[in-house]
Amino acid sequence: MKDCLKSSTDVEERCLQMGFLPFFRCGIPGFSIEEMIAPEYWFTDEEGAWEWKGPVIREGHCAYGKFFNRKAGFVSWEWLPDWVNYRRSRLLAPNEDAAALDDVVLQTIEVEGSATIQELRRMLGFARGRGRRRPTDPESEIPEDEKVSLDPILTRLQMEGRLVIADFEYNTDRHGNPYGWGVARYMTPEALYGPLTIDRTPDESHVRIHDHFRELFPDAPESRLTKLIG
Repeated sequence: MKDCLKSSTDVEERCLQMGFLPFFRCGIPGFSIEEMIAPEYWFTDEEGAWEWKGPVIREGHCAYGKFFNRKAGFVSWEWLPDWVNYRRSRLLAPNEDAAALDDVVLQTIEVEGSATIQELRRMLGFARGRGRRRPTDPESEIPEDEKVSLDPILTRLQMEGRLVIADFEYNTDRHGNPYGWGVARYMTPEALYGPLTIDRTPDESHVRIHDHFRELFPDAPESRLTKLIG
């Protein structure tokens, strides 16, 4: 049994050791921060796993996003190029209209450099009554009277390896102390980490990732590995 995680440094080191680290339970027993963390740091009054995400991301050695069956987790810098290479070969939009919306959101973030979901709603005309569009805001092909949820779009783009979460931003009280749930800021992996090119096909990257997971979990059912890798 591995030592319990008790700090953001522990989380980072565990991710670098294993290459991949889901935040929540993922179908492989023991393979998540939720299961590895000391109890006092999971949903308690102590600063814990939820607050450690930002510091781990800012260290620059582990990418974070909804990577594992649409749930959050970390991928180490060593494995990120193969992860992105394979995941971008698997488009998740259910139809052409959804794919077009995904492209609009991705292009908007690429133009801006980064964006929160609130900023995207404003730039794409979804945030009614929350300020006017700026002249520099990218033009959207989406009719403003259509109700579009950005959450599934952002999840698909993360699952496809096209977006990562660059940090979390918090409201602060009058003493300057952060409070509430952090708001995710999205970027492309290349904008945050630089070029991720490798000399492998997506299928070769998939085999490499699969072999690594099989080495980590020799007794795990193949179906669970497949679901986790995507």
